[in-house]
Amino acid sequence: MLRIFYPTEWIDSSYNIDYQKLYKKGFRFLLFDIDNTLVEHGAPASERAIRLVKYLKQLGFRICLMSNNKEDRVGGFANQVELPYIYKAGKPSRKAYLKAMEKIDGNKKTTVFIGDQLFTDIYGANRTGLYSILVNPIDKKEEIQIVFKRHLEKIVLFFYKRHSER
Repeated sequence: MLRIFYPTEWIDSSYNIDYQKLYKKGFRFLLFDIDNTLVEHGAPASERAIRLVKYLKQLGFRICLMSNNKEDRVGGFANQVELPYIYKAGKPSRKAYLKAMEKIDGNKKTTVFIGDQLFTDIYGANRTGLYSILVNPIDKKEEIQIVFKRHLEKIVLFFYKRHSER
């Protein structure tokens, strides 16, 4: 029952993912959440985020940003890193993931989604049939509705760890 929330991989940070390994496995498209995945919630693109995007483009990845946030937030960040984006995505709706893949000519078999929340990011990616990577949130300070969800995530992640250790 909880497996629909399990990520394909759980890695501590977007900045510690072995993107070369993903590319060698045949993945060519990346969908990223922004807040607490690439930068702190509401923060502009950091030098670190800009360097990561440049590196991923050099590897050959096509990338799209997906966020449930408003256009001014998402568009502003996307312009800084020069990427297409989906705002007010409605994650975990599959429609948003499909729309993001369409923007970069991606497909389910060769697309990876990277995000920090189980019940929106990972659940939606899994429902869409994507390879999903959960990363730990960059900043522990979050909005109250997210703090509540984090407590529920801990329960799911407990069972994920047990399942993964088999």
